[in-house]
Formats: sequence, C-alpha cells, structure tokens
Amino acid sequence: MPQDNRTELRKIDSKTLKDWLDTDKVVLIDIREPSEYTREHIPGSRLVPLSVFDPSDFPREHEKIGVFHCGSGVRTAEAASKILSTGFKEVYQLDGGLGAWKKSGLPVNMNRSAPISIMRQVQITAGSLVVLGVALAFYVSPWFMALSAFVGAGLVFAGISGTCAMASFLAYMPWNKQLKS
Repeated sequence: MPQDNRTELRKIDSKTLKDWLDTDKVVLIDIREPSEYTREHIPGSRLVPLSVFDPSDFPREHEKIGVFHCGSGVRTAEAASKILSTGFKEVYQLDGGLGAWKKSGLPVNMNRSAPISIMRQVQITAGSLVVLGVALAFYVSPWFMALSAFVGAGLVFAGISGTCAMASFLAYMPWNKQLKS
C-alpha cells in the first residue's frame, strides 16, 4: 500500500533508529553505491543502491518500518518520491545519514582496506591533474594549460552525459578490483 502524497520523508535521529533496530521493527536500507557500502556501513543495513533502486523490491516487509539513508541525507531526500512508493507502513530518512550515525558514536562496520569510492577517486585525480597542468603551464610552458582544459572539458561532459570516462578507467585499477565482483 503506497504512502500518502507527501514529497518529503519524515526524519528519524540516530539514537531512535538504534532503538528501533534493536527491537527488529525496522528495515534499514542503505542507498549508497557498493564501493561506499563496502568501506563502511551500519550493522544490519541492507544495500539497495539508488542507481538500481526499484520501489517494488520490498513486498515482504510492508508490515515493518522502512528507514533509508545515504552518507549525509542529501541523496535520500532527493530520492524521496521513489522511497515513498516502496509500500512500507511507515517510511523515514535517517537525519544526517551515516555521518550523523557515526557522530552519535554508534557502531559502524568498517573495512579500511576497501578503496575509497570511485567518485572520490575521480575528484582526487581530476583535481590533481588540473593543479599539475597549471603548475606546468606556469613553470614549463603555457601549453600545459591544455591538460587542465582537457580535464575540465571531461568533467563538463561527464556532468551533461551522466557517464564518466575517468570513473570507468579507475574502476579497472588493481585497488578497485574487489568492487567489480
């Protein structure tokens, strides 16, 4: 039975969610991507990445309360219409996401050997290439400014098209192999 016509999720704080998890009356859904979940997640949470999210994936749990979260709460709020159509008897968003959960001192399953998310790797790589291009243009030749322009154009293309060549390339790096299973 779908939720009402609300467009925003009700919020729940970390401590209340922890109490609910202890009584098994809630299903906790992590909508982050697999690389983020592999690195750290709330014990007992289930990974259902937003990129493949289907509101009809939860038919047997409608009698429970559904609580959804991401890293900070932004992606969860943006996906409210999808989340509200999951059919749970009640639907909430973890206020502040995983960051707030950790700030409250609550337990997190952590895998420090897992690589950081692909998007963070893209940001680090792209930023480093831009800085390198500017430094080389200043100290060696103005033609190195083309490197920064190329990276900037790639980022614009990625934003417009929704595809990122650098992310695809980084996914094949040895440290990311465990994420491609």
